[in-house]
Amino acid sequence: MKLVHKKPSISDSNISARTIETVVEILSEWHRHKFSLYIFLAMCLNLILAPVVYAATDERLSHFQAWSLGLLGLTAVALSIYLFFVMFVPERF
Repeated sequence: MKLVHKKPSISDSNISARTIETVVEILSEWHRHKFSLYIFLAMCLNLILAPVVYAATDERLSHFQAWSLGLLGLTAVALSIYLFFVMFVPERF
């Protein structure tokens, strides 16, 4: 089997450079937009969790219900982590 190496074209390097610049900009401004970043991360985690919920129920639940249960589970985990830190490190709050 012969391997073919593709040379990156100018458009590929421009796209990757713009992507890197965008990621750096997002990471540099995350302090100002923490809530939106948390919501984005929760939705990304729910992309993994919702199909697991949907498969575990033998497709008796709709996709919307699986997404809702996934978000409910993520919210419960986030609240339990927050309360754990509030109980053991109260001087920060």
